[in-house]
Amino acid sequence: MTAFTINGKAVASRADPVTPLLWVIRDEIGLKGSKFGCGIGMCGACTVHVDGRAVRSCITPVGAVANTQITTIEGLSADGQHPLQKAWITTQAPQCGYCQSGQIMQAATLLKDHPTPTDADIDTVMSGNLCRCMAYVRIRKAIKLAAAEMKGAASHA
Repeated sequence: MTAFTINGKAVASRADPVTPLLWVIRDEIGLKGSKFGCGIGMCGACTVHVDGRAVRSCITPVGAVANTQITTIEGLSADGQHPLQKAWITTQAPQCGYCQSGQIMQAATLLKDHPTPTDADIDTVMSGNLCRCMAYVRIRKAIKLAAAEMKGAASHA
């Protein structure tokens, strides 16, 4: 049994420790926001946070996340009001939307590490998250909009 916390809730998985975390999240826990894309950690559709860092859940064995804090897109903001989620809507970043939860989760760690990201920061950190619809320009715009909102909120705190 592997115990961990997901979106603030303690869980224990009976899955074989080598089972991909993504399958446990989707099939055992029932959270469907993280998507299966490639199964080899190359597309980023399955990105979640483990102890605050972006990881590819399709290649992360559930046994490797024992006693960690996991956040999925469902846990990023209980009411969908995270600055990135709002910016995604404002800029109409998604087209088909399939990769967007992974894009947002990767972008959240980008903004944690680079609160005022340059285009180069965005390109470097987001390069492993692929979008079949080629919405990269809107994604970059959304990230910058969220960064500005987060910076404004921080200056008013």
